[in-house]
Amino acid sequence: MSTTLDTDICIIGGGIAGLWLNARLRKAGYSTLLVERGALGGGQSVKSQGIIHGGIKYALGGKLNAATEAIADMPSRWRDCLAGTGELDLSGVRVLSQHHYLWSPGSLISNLAGFFASKALRGRVDQLKGKALPTVFNDPGFKGKVYQLGELVLDVPDVIRRLAELAGDSLLSDNNPHILRDDNGDIAGVQLANTRIQARRYVLTAGEGTEALLQDWGVKEPAMQRRPLQMVLVKGTDLPPLYAHCLGASPKPRLTVTTHPCEDGQWCWYLGGELAEQGVNQAPDQLIEQARRELGELLPWIDLSECQWTTLPVNRAEPAQSGLVRPDNAYVQPVRNALISWPTKLALAPNLSDLMIQELQRQQVAPALSQATTADLPRPRVAEPLWDVCFR
Repeated sequence: MSTTLDTDICIIGGGIAGLWLNARLRKAGYSTLLVERGALGGGQSVKSQGIIHGGIKYALGGKLNAATEAIADMPSRWRDCLAGTGELDLSGVRVLSQHHYLWSPGSLISNLAGFFASKALRGRVDQLKGKALPTVFNDPGFKGKVYQLGELVLDVPDVIRRLAELAGDSLLSDNNPHILRDDNGDIAGVQLANTRIQARRYVLTAGEGTEALLQDWGVKEPAMQRRPLQMVLVKGTDLPPLYAHCLGASPKPRLTVTTHPCEDGQWCWYLGGELAEQGVNQAPDQLIEQARRELGELLPWIDLSECQWTTLPVNRAEPAQSGLVRPDNAYVQPVRNALISWPTKLALAPNLSDLMIQELQRQQVAPALSQATTADLPRPRVAEPLWDVCFR
């Protein structure tokens, strides 16, 4: 026998974007139900490097641009939340590094030195020297320059855990949620295994899964694009902490490295940047060999001989853009009685929730219903850290 649950807002997709929005809506007094078909954060979120970007990596061409400005205030908003004084209370969430860095292995960065010292970036970029350098660069073999960025790096699984706590009893697990279409084209409800959800508005925050949900509903727009990566993971006992972009010859980081704790006490370097973009069409063994060469050239004093290596394909799901370019902002599009979204970046989750709440206010959808009782219904688990899963 199917049970019907009534709620103000039904969210489909339990990554950080959906969980952040869910917590913001509940704090504003809305009743919510969030449906996740797998593990919370198990799609794109848990594959993130955890960098709360302030947009500096998008300005490596030597000037500020739309993407840089759109994301500039995100680190401060996240820091407020981590301090327990922001829009959500994320106090207690593990911060892997208070700063992200940019390094040059040689003289390339000299062309950008004046830009980094400009008034526009004051307080967001600082050059480090001597004892102030991160440990990994404190070696006689390092001849480059290092800049400290006003960005931080978070333990993403811990962020997901905390957002799940803030969700209270609003989370539901179902491996095949089905959108029911009304005769007039609206969403009539969301059918789960033994439960039907009826909401005043439906929100799709399912990342790559949003495309299939729109097809299920029978809606073609907005269209979605995928920008693929193939990340490299390096696991070892004595890896020093490294949270940095390496500057290359192009305006994109040659390599982006973050360091993550594994369940067995070892550490994992998670490698993105141009290496991951250009490695999409390579066989895993070829990409790993390229990564070995890159790290051997950039950090020759680090012994990686006993490390384990693997790769991970990742699809960045975004609203379709001409030429598959990266969108600058989080994206929200109202379609009938639903709101379709892609956050674009982990750091933009607060921005996406702003856009969602503004749209609900524009549509005059205020809190009205009480929270549905879900105590007897299955609840989704939090996704395991991928640096543990990938090496099992």
